[in-house]
Parts: sequence; structure tokens; C-alpha cells
Amino acid sequence: MVPKLLYPGGVALGLLLALGSASIAEAKPARCFTTDDGTYSCAFETLDAKGSFQISAEGKPTFSLWIDSPGVASGSANFGDRDVALPGLYLRQSDDAACWRNNETETKICAW
Repeated sequence: MVPKLLYPGGVALGLLLALGSASIAEAKPARCFTTDDGTYSCAFETLDAKGSFQISAEGKPTFSLWIDSPGVASGSANFGDRDVALPGLYLRQSDDAACWRNNETETKICAW
């Protein structure tokens, strides 16, 4: 039996699915700010349809914020060898939607 994705109509669907998932994972240049590192040039990558994202830059930790519900995210940082869960929750800031503040540590992660 031949998988449906090999049929002519399925090929188009398969390509659309592949292109759609590629656009979610495409990193874009941005300006980032973290409390520990200040402002710097970075790569911004959307991780899922909820708006979860990752910021990375050479010589800096890679930060990921995973949206739990609108305006609320869990965070992790990768310092080179493994991801480390960050304490508390990150809350989207009403005065600057590009910034998220941790409710326990008061640290900020921003990407513009």
C-alpha cells in the first residue's frame, strides 16, 4: 500500500506541512535583553503555535520560554551542555509585551 502523501494531492499537502513547520522553527535576528547579560544581538526562534520562543547568541546562555497559558510561561536556560529549568513563572509585561518578568527572581527576558 502506498502512503497517501505519495499521491499527487498528498504531495502538496506534505509540502505545505513541511513548509509550515519550517517557518515555526526559523530563527530571526533580534535584539534581546536579559537581566544578567544586558542588551545584545540575538537569534529569536518561535518554538510552537502558542508563541513559545527561544533566544540565543554566541557567548550567552540560550533561553527558552514555554507558554503555559496566555501571558504565563515556564523558562529554561542552556549554558552549553544541558537545559536547566528556571524557577518560578515568567509573566508577560503589560507595559512592554516583548518582555517577560520572573515572578520569583524578578529577572527579565526580552526580545524585540
